[in-house]
Amino acid sequence: MRNYVIGLDYGSDSVRAVLIDTATGQEISSNVHFYQRWKENKYCDASINQFRQHPSDHIEGLEDVIKYVVTQSNVEPESIKGICIDTTGSSPIPIDKFGTPLALTKGFEENPNAMMVLWKDHTAIKEANEINELAKTWGGENYTKYEGGIYSSEWFWAKILHIIRQDVAVKNAAYSWMEHCDLLTYLLIENKDLKSFKRSRCAAGHKAMWHESWGGLPSVSFLEKLDPYLAKLRDKLFTKTYTSNEIAGTLSTEWSKKLGLTTDTVIAVGTFDAHAGALGAKIEEHTLVRVMGTSTCDIMVSSKELLGSKTVKGICGQVDGSVIPGMEGLEAGQSAFGDLLAWFKDMLSWPIDNLVLTSDVLGEAQKSELKEEIEANFIKKLSEQAENIPLSESIPTALDWINGRRTPDANQELKAAMSNLTLGTKAPHIFKALVNAICFGSKKIVERFEEEGVAINSVIGIGGVARKSPFIMQTLANVLDKPIKVAASDQAPALGAAIYASVASGIYSNVIEASKKMGSNFEAIYYPEKEKVPVYKKRMQSYNELSSFVENITKK
Repeated sequence: MRNYVIGLDYGSDSVRAVLIDTATGQEISSNVHFYQRWKENKYCDASINQFRQHPSDHIEGLEDVIKYVVTQSNVEPESIKGICIDTTGSSPIPIDKFGTPLALTKGFEENPNAMMVLWKDHTAIKEANEINELAKTWGGENYTKYEGGIYSSEWFWAKILHIIRQDVAVKNAAYSWMEHCDLLTYLLIENKDLKSFKRSRCAAGHKAMWHESWGGLPSVSFLEKLDPYLAKLRDKLFTKTYTSNEIAGTLSTEWSKKLGLTTDTVIAVGTFDAHAGALGAKIEEHTLVRVMGTSTCDIMVSSKELLGSKTVKGICGQVDGSVIPGMEGLEAGQSAFGDLLAWFKDMLSWPIDNLVLTSDVLGEAQKSELKEEIEANFIKKLSEQAENIPLSESIPTALDWINGRRTPDANQELKAAMSNLTLGTKAPHIFKALVNAICFGSKKIVERFEEEGVAINSVIGIGGVARKSPFIMQTLANVLDKPIKVAASDQAPALGAAIYASVASGIYSNVIEASKKMGSNFEAIYYPEKEKVPVYKKRMQSYNELSSFVENITKK
C-alpha cells in the first residue's frame, strides 16, 4: 500500500490542500477554497490598515478542500497517514478556555476585534513602538534581539496589546490567544488541552519573542511594564515549543467523520507558510528562498556553528528549527510585493469600474465579457509594454513601502513614494517603476544578509509571481545580479507542509531526507542580463536616495 499525506496551506485569500504520494512527491489531488467573508471585504478597513478574518472562513475551507482531495483521489483513507497545516503569520486570534475562537461565541460573531488579526494588519504600530522602546531601556534582557532587533506591528504581542486596549469586552472574554497555525491544528486533534498543546516553534520564535536562552516567552516583569494583562496572559500561553516534524495529536473522531479519514491520521505541529514553502523548494544552506505573493517572505537556513551567538540585525527573526530541525531558520521579507502591483491595477481600474461597467450603453452580458477580458489581460499588457521600454528612456523611481517596510529594519509607519514623473510618464512607465521598486526592496534584503556575514550562493523563487511573471523574475535577476531558479510546484508551501507530515507520521526519519524525495523540481532559471545589470545598479542608487529622503521625513 502506498502512503499519502496532506499539506494544508492558508494564504491571505484562500486555503489549498494537496494530497501527496510520499514515495515520489507526486501531487495526487489538490483543491482551493476562497474565503467568502474575506472576498466580501468584511471586517476590514484599508484606510486604517485593519485586516481581520472570520475563523468560519478558515474552518469551512478546511473541510471543503480536504474532503475534496480525499474523495477525488479515490485512495484508501487508511493510507493517508498525516496532515500538517501552514498559515500566514503572525495572525493571532482570541480564544475562550476551551480553545474556541471568540468570534464563534455569543456576542462576538460580528466583532472584528474578536477575529483573527491578519499578518498585514498594521493597527498596532503604536504598541510595537512601545515594545521596542521598552526592550532597549528597561534594563533587562533585550527580547527583540533574535527578532532582528526591531519588533513589528505585524506580530503577536503588539497586536494583542492593541486589541485589549481598544476593546474591553474582548479583553475580558479572551482566556488566551493562539496563532492561526496553532488554532487550526488544535481544532483537528482529539485530546484537547490548552496547557499541554504543542505550539509552533516557528510562530513563537519568529513572532512572539520566544527563545530557549531566556526560558521561553518574555518575562512577567517585562510584559507587566507593557500591560498587566500581558503578564497574566503569559501563564495561559506556553513554555515549550515544537518543530513541525513532531506530532501534535491524532485526528479527532468528529473531524475524521467530517473528512472521511481515520482517527489514526497524525496531525503535525503547525507552521508558517513561507517556512514550509522553503522546505517544499528543497532549501539548503546559503540558499535564499523567496516566497513571492501579495507580500514576500525570504527564508534561509544556517548551521548553528556558522552563526554561533551572532544575531542578524533588521530581519524577522532567527529560530532554531523553524525550517529544518537542528538548523537556524532566518526570515526576512517585504510587506508588499504583488500587493503593490495590485494597488496600481485597482487604481487604474477606477474609470472602468465606475464609468464603463456602469454605462447604459452596454448590456449586462457585454459588461460581463468585457470585465473578464480586462481581468485576463490587464497586467499582461502592462508587463509587455513596460518590458519594451528602452533602457535609455526615463523611468520614475518608486518605493515599495505601500504597506510599510518589513525588512531590513521593520518600520510600518513608512509610506510609498515616487519621483521623476514627467508629462511623458505613462502607465507602463509607472508599472515598470513599481516592478523595479519591489526588486530593489529585495536587493536591500540580500545586501543585509551579506553585510551580516550570511552568504547567499543561490536564489529560489516560489509562488504565483515567480511562476507567472517572467518580466518580474528577469528584472529581479538583473537587480540581484544572481541567477534565480523557479520551483515547478504551484503549491510549494502546501508541499512543504506535506513533507513535515510525512516525518511526523514516521514515513521518513528527517525533513532533509523527505525534502529530497518529495520536494519540488525547478521549471525555469533566470540569468542576469550582463548589459542591463549596470543600468539597474544606477537606478538602485536613485531608490536609495529616495528611501533616505522619505525615511528622514517620516522620522521628523
